[in-house]
Amino acid sequence: MRTYAIGDLQGCAHEAQLLLDQIHADAQGDASILFVGDLINRGPDSLAALRQVRALQEASGGRVEALLGNHDLHLLAVAAGAQAVSPSDTLDPILAAPDRDELIAWLRQRPLALMSGRCLLVHAGVLPQWTADKVMALAAEVQAALRGAGWRDFLGQMYGNTPDRWDESLTGFARLRCIVNALTRMRLCTPGGVMDFKQKESAAAPAGSGLVPWFDLEGRQTRDVTVVFGHWSALGLLMRDDVIGLDSGCVWGGKLTAVRLDDRRLLQVDCPEYKPHSGKKK
Repeated sequence: MRTYAIGDLQGCAHEAQLLLDQIHADAQGDASILFVGDLINRGPDSLAALRQVRALQEASGGRVEALLGNHDLHLLAVAAGAQAVSPSDTLDPILAAPDRDELIAWLRQRPLALMSGRCLLVHAGVLPQWTADKVMALAAEVQAALRGAGWRDFLGQMYGNTPDRWDESLTGFARLRCIVNALTRMRLCTPGGVMDFKQKESAAAPAGSGLVPWFDLEGRQTRDVTVVFGHWSALGLLMRDDVIGLDSGCVWGGKLTAVRLDDRRLLQVDCPEYKPHSGKKK
């Protein structure tokens, strides 16, 4: 059975179906399909995209899974009353849907990290001190909070740019917030592993900033696996031995991308520019 990872959908349900059709034709049989998060928001049909992936996952017998991205967590926070809807959001159809509660309940059960063979899948990135096993353990801590009775309390404490670096002594909501920030928001860091959340609009750090992409940090402990991620549309498709970046800007007029993890074969669908390139893209 072949395994495919798909980049950020962001509500582009039509393009998602076109790409899924390509995958099923390419696989010529059962396929494992893994979405790297941000199923919804910004694009034209977030409700259809969410229903589409939920139905696929529930019918798959474990062969399909979707990670939580920052936009998916934002939807959960809005639904919990912990965040307000942003003017740029396309979440209203989900919030008004008759199956809203079922969709939110399903989304709360999704993981923040997955291992598939020698590939580690996350939405945004991993901090340099973390091994793949550590990433999975830390993701499980957040997953337990989201799935537990106090999930609304957790979402009310999830937002904030601090702590911006990992410390094993972190506890409580501060620890969970740091994990979430790394796995779903991070792009650039200082050489010492301090996360930066100001720079979002380009593929590279500003000259003189000293910032580097998280995957180029010296001593990163996940170099023994391939980290597959999305989130960074300005970076675009990135294919290296140690990392695969799959956010190729579908909602911004780019492509929706899948990679066959077995041999790195690419499958792509061209996308209309649903949102203009006006600087901040995520």
